[in-house]
Parts: sequence; structure tokens; C-alpha cells
Amino acid sequence: MILSSSKIKDNVARYTVILEPNYPEEGYTVRVPALPGCITYGRTKGEALSRAKEAIQGFIEGLEKAGEPIPEEKAPVEMETVTV
Repeated sequence: MILSSSKIKDNVARYTVILEPNYPEEGYTVRVPALPGCITYGRTKGEALSRAKEAIQGFIEGLEKAGEPIPEEKAPVEMETVTV
């Protein structure tokens, strides 16, 4: 599942998150493509999304403290299936 994102106003941003089901176990791994290294996990979709918000906030706080720029998502993530 992919949730889309965009900059809304000055201090509020939306980021695409990718929820990857963990098989055979339960839960979801969540990645934020616009924020490389921002990854979290939740046992349910709701928990995964809640933790994604927390992870994004913490990631951005860390960038701010380090004086690094905050990445904005320029275009939504695209997914394709490749047959091999």
C-alpha cells in the first residue's frame, strides 16, 4: 500500500509511505522513500501508520538539529512489477 504526499503549508508536509506486509509473520514494515533511512514497523496497519508519523517527526527533528535540509517529496513513488 502506498499513501501519497505533498507539501501542504509551511510547517506541515505529507510524505508517501510504503507499507510492506511481513509474511509469514504479521505486521507491516513502513518505509518513507523521500526520507532515506526512515523505516518503522507496526503489528497492524493502523499501528504502522501511527508509528510512521512518529518516525517521520523524529527523522525531521534529527535533520533540523544537525542543520541538514528537510527533504520534500518532489513526485509520488512509482511501483512496477518486473518479471524475471
